[in-house]
Amino acid sequence: MKCPYCGSEDIRVIDSRPADEQNAIRRRRECEKCGKRFTTYERLETFPLMVIKKDESREPYDREKAEKGIVLACHKRPVSASQISKMLDDLESLLYNTGKREVPASVIGEFIMESLRELDAVAYVRFASVYREFKDVDTFAEEITKLLKTKK
Repeated sequence: MKCPYCGSEDIRVIDSRPADEQNAIRRRRECEKCGKRFTTYERLETFPLMVIKKDESREPYDREKAEKGIVLACHKRPVSASQISKMLDDLESLLYNTGKREVPASVIGEFIMESLRELDAVAYVRFASVYREFKDVDTFAEEITKLLKTKK
């Protein structure tokens, strides 16, 4: 472990506690060289999960990639970082609890869309427009009409 500020490897742990509903350990650390503090999270390493993409190619599941898509959809929306983190934790619980080593990308996309639909309608439409590859304004309008019907 290196200090993110000065790069020193002389780091000490100040505090450790469970985080993310016992799924991770939060460690507060301090650099002995520059004195700055930072937080790290340790998660249990599980079997590698592969995502089956639309073209049948496979790639490792990447939490950061899912997070990036959600954060982009939630840009300037009243969605907190903790809500996004919880959504990702719930997604990973769902994926790992299946016990399968490979999961279709559609399962991930649909879970994120459903979670965003419940959280924020605008973020949902933003994500859906990219995920479902809306080709024109009519497709976009159809999705908004469906959303409005379910909200009533």
